[in-house]
Amino acid sequence: MPFIGLGFHILIALYFAVHAIRSGQNMYWLVVLFSFPLLGSAVYFFAVFLPDSRLEHGAKKAIASAAKAIDPTRELREARAAYDDTPTVENQTRIAAALLDAGQAEEAAATYEACLSGVFANDPAIRFEAARANMEAGKFERTAELLELIRKSRPEFRPEQVSLLIARSLAQSGRHAEARAEFESAMAKFGGFDVKAEYLIWALLANERELATRLYAEVERATKRWNRYTKEQNRPMLRRLEAAYEYARQHP
Repeated sequence: MPFIGLGFHILIALYFAVHAIRSGQNMYWLVVLFSFPLLGSAVYFFAVFLPDSRLEHGAKKAIASAAKAIDPTRELREARAAYDDTPTVENQTRIAAALLDAGQAEEAAATYEACLSGVFANDPAIRFEAARANMEAGKFERTAELLELIRKSRPEFRPEQVSLLIARSLAQSGRHAEARAEFESAMAKFGGFDVKAEYLIWALLANERELATRLYAEVERATKRWNRYTKEQNRPMLRRLEAAYEYARQHP
């Protein structure tokens, strides 16, 4: 029986050794794993394997969600306290992010806009977040204006996300021909799942049935290959797709 236990420990050490090699860990882990098969495996599990695993990412997400449910305004309070102590643009953008996360889009947009001054006047990251907040607040023309400024001054900054948000803002402004052209451009340049999904949502809401049918088939092919983790990561987009499908069913 002791030999069976010893063999099991070695198998575990081998498994972690393969993980160490494939993930590019320092080779001293191999010495630790095989010099102390049981203890070494336990140390490797908690020091390297678990922090790098989907399990921990999921656990952190669950803990964060639970904490938010228990105290939904905590981050906003802490962000404001940090800004009172140190009134920097970084802490001001933290307040804006907390406001947006709390559903206070209009105040978030105003806070982000206030950050766009001085040396941060042309900061693409702040402009992008300001555009997102304006989008949530229903200020679609301002959203498009901010994104076009990013595109002109920093075309390399998140080009796919910028393009999709421009297309969405144009659609919400009723500029459907321009929105379609922007979506087509994004499809040609990027063509990833997010592009197809956003374009499909637009097609469903705009009653573009032929286009929606084509895009639906492409989106379905992509999602069928997903594992549970990928589905969870894309849950917000999948919910938006479901809402668009329901709208299309109710408005044939």
